[in-house]
Amino acid sequence: MKISFKKTYKFAVKSALYISLFATGFVMFLVTILFHTTVHNLWLFGAIFIFSIYVFSFLVLQYRVERFIYRRVKKIYDEVSLLESSSFINKPITTDMETLSREVKKFATDKKLEIELLQVREEYRREFLGNVSHELKTPLFTVQGYLSTLLDGAMEDKTIRKKYLKRAEKGVERLIYIVEDLDMITKLEAGDLNLEISQFDIVDLIQNVFDLLEMKADKKKITLAFENYYIQPIFVTGDKDKIQQVIENLIVNSIKYGKEGGMTEVAIVNLTNKKVLVRITDNGEGIEKQNISRLFERFYRVNKSGSRSEGGSGLGLAIVKHIIEAHKEKIYVESEFGIGSEFSFTVEKAGLKKIEIDLK
Repeated sequence: MKISFKKTYKFAVKSALYISLFATGFVMFLVTILFHTTVHNLWLFGAIFIFSIYVFSFLVLQYRVERFIYRRVKKIYDEVSLLESSSFINKPITTDMETLSREVKKFATDKKLEIELLQVREEYRREFLGNVSHELKTPLFTVQGYLSTLLDGAMEDKTIRKKYLKRAEKGVERLIYIVEDLDMITKLEAGDLNLEISQFDIVDLIQNVFDLLEMKADKKKITLAFENYYIQPIFVTGDKDKIQQVIENLIVNSIKYGKEGGMTEVAIVNLTNKKVLVRITDNGEGIEKQNISRLFERFYRVNKSGSRSEGGSGLGLAIVKHIIEAHKEKIYVESEFGIGSEFSFTVEKAGLKKIEIDLK
């Protein structure tokens, strides 16, 4: 720590002035009474006396108070330095009480915010570990149960053996699905997942997702459709596979939480000269307001029971958010409970000089 310190002379200046004025006035009064000195000599004596007393008082007060305060303040700095606050201990020691109070208050505020942030992170870490444990435990116990049953004698029955092995295989597939999603979101959060940027037709991409999810939607009699029929291709720039994963995850969610016989509509809106907005709207059960702010948290589920029965890793929306943010784009949510939800995200248009985009 630096030994040099900031000085303040206000206290010594004012104190020395008060002492000097009092001492001079008192002495001049005594001299006038006792010696009947002339006014000229009296003022000369007073000026010399007040100057001498002032300088002496100032030096003594400044030195004594500074030494007294410095020793105690230095002890405070030494104790604070144990906390390794580079923003505090790298400054020279100050004996200015106003400056010191301001610095200590700022230091205490910063530490309070740091502690609160650590508490939030610790709570989030505990919740995350609990969620991971729960998500992995269910398929693991399922696989273990079927395998244990087979080992206990059910393996002799070919019908049961085949059925149980298939169910165990589904449990393993779910485990792999969860682990792969965890791996992806870890890479996205660490910035280690490279995006393969290219130009592609987003209308064609959405149609491909419709084709992939057609059977899943048919089970709940949900219709997948464009809000408007797009004749011309709409070219955008981004990682095609990752954007497809975003659209697929959002449409899967709309099917999962959609009402039987409902509809999921996708619209592509010309937002600005450089951006398009992709909107995915459903008329499902909707999301309550208190849940909207937490939708993109890992493993957060609006419906704690029903959503698990529908499958999924609980990481879909968290992955969606990270992929969109990796593209330096924005994602939005609007929902009204009992009426439906709308998820939308922006994506950059392809080079306008090469491709003419006409959105209506």
